[in-house]
Amino acid sequence: MYISTFDELVSFCERAASHSILAVDTEFLRERTFRPQLCLIQVATRDEAAAIDPILIKDLEPLKKLLVDSTKTKVFHACDQDLEVIRDSMGIVPHPIFDTQLAAAFLGQRMQLGYGPLVQIYKGIHLAKADGLTDWSKRPLDESQLQYAEDDVLYLPDIYEQMMDELIDQDRLSWLAPELEALYRKAAASHDPREAYLHLKRSSSLTRKQLAIAREVCAWREELAAKRNLPRRWVMQDEVIVELSRRAPHTADRVRRTRGTDNLSERDVQNVVQAVQRGIQCDPRHYPQAQHRPHPTPDVDSVIDLMYALLRLQSTSCGIAIPLIATRDDLFSFMMGAKDCPLRTGWRYEVMGKRLEGLLAGEVGLTIKDRHVELL
Repeated sequence: MYISTFDELVSFCERAASHSILAVDTEFLRERTFRPQLCLIQVATRDEAAAIDPILIKDLEPLKKLLVDSTKTKVFHACDQDLEVIRDSMGIVPHPIFDTQLAAAFLGQRMQLGYGPLVQIYKGIHLAKADGLTDWSKRPLDESQLQYAEDDVLYLPDIYEQMMDELIDQDRLSWLAPELEALYRKAAASHDPREAYLHLKRSSSLTRKQLAIAREVCAWREELAAKRNLPRRWVMQDEVIVELSRRAPHTADRVRRTRGTDNLSERDVQNVVQAVQRGIQCDPRHYPQAQHRPHPTPDVDSVIDLMYALLRLQSTSCGIAIPLIATRDDLFSFMMGAKDCPLRTGWRYEVMGKRLEGLLAGEVGLTIKDRHVELL
């Protein structure tokens, strides 16, 4: 069902309000903008699926009320981007949520399982992906596009119920719940432009003083990109910011001598100079922490290899995807005794942390039997 008028939206939302489970997906564009452009919202109940057109319907208030209704579980597949799009376009973050991709990783499937394979596994249906590169901002949408869009939510209510039964049977619902809440908190958190430098590529080579400059330039870029609704890279590439942070130019002329700044206006260049100066004048006590990660020595690397072998064994045994349990960085962090290591708390400690403690204490060993690694 394609919904392109406010009255149709009201009618659908009134029907959907009687359901406790709502499957949700979005179609959007973000290649040319800072904020993703919401182009379509798909919602399904057990009875019907709808493709709601936010380009033609300016008032989405009935849908907003549904998405924030705490009595209804909103089911997504790989929800990170969908939550971001809904937050930036509608000013809300749906809650409570359920992510079938995350749940699948707790139920013996690989991490980052795609929606098509999920439907194949749980419903035995092969989905066509012919419209995957559609420009969803163009109107009108044809029947093929709408079918593709609605398929992305059509099967989720039933898959959700199957997954819930499995999670309860395996006593893993309590493990999944905090991971889902973390996804919601991440989407709902406010974003400080002065923290944008934390995502700056190739910044690991910068000193703390240079990072102070990068923090100011990244904050300037973040605010300008948001104001002009342009991708960050269109304002300034990451590698240009890293180079400016190294050079610390004091004048517009010196900024211009850095490749990748030719697209900046004179006013932009002056603002970059001011941002650099703010970084230079930063009190050393307030410098950002360096992003350098300690590199394990060859001996330590060998221990981590052994820990990873135990991780693979435990992942197979408990049916939880390896990356969801731990990364190699997590193993290194655990070995070094870091208090904030995720393997020291919650279900990860129960599944893996305890066994790693035994391995590091020499109380647990690994051997090979019939070409398979086994616990001693």
